[in-house]
Amino acid sequence: MAEDLAVLLCKTALGDQRAFERLYQLSSPKLYGVALVVLKRKDLAEEALQDAFVSVWHSAHSFSMEKGSAQTWLTTIVRNRCLDKLRRQPQGIVDLQPEEWENMISDKAEPLDEVMADADAKRLNKCLEHLDENQRKSVALAYFQGLSHSQLATQLSAPLGTVKAWVRRGLDKLKGCLQL
Repeated sequence: MAEDLAVLLCKTALGDQRAFERLYQLSSPKLYGVALVVLKRKDLAEEALQDAFVSVWHSAHSFSMEKGSAQTWLTTIVRNRCLDKLRRQPQGIVDLQPEEWENMISDKAEPLDEVMADADAKRLNKCLEHLDENQRKSVALAYFQGLSHSQLATQLSAPLGTVKAWVRRGLDKLKGCLQL
């Protein structure tokens, strides 16, 4: 399916509406699951998905198979639209309970089960399991909730320098693990 998505993205870049429709049919269930996990509200997840596909239509020409898989590219666009929505929400930060962020990065997360089927996602999930709890929590909150280092420090009740170290070390470990 990854190759199919890449071909459909290339055709979409050329203005092929049927390819775009097929791209939506194949990828939207997984991408909606990602949006729902991040935003925790169906209405916001649907809006984010719609915004993401408008972006895909306009920027499909910027997709490059050399930089990553089509699924990863699409997921990144959806994630960014979700973060935009979170930033615009008055409440801004969604308070995550430990079991919630644990579910977001484990293979037990129901809305992400289909995404976890992707080989890249499985590798990332396995690498996340190798991080210590503080690193995993910091990286998950920064990635899924779009929190800044200062917001992470407040959320985790830890000094700013410590939080920065957790995020940096976590990302370094992820990079090392994913390059194997």
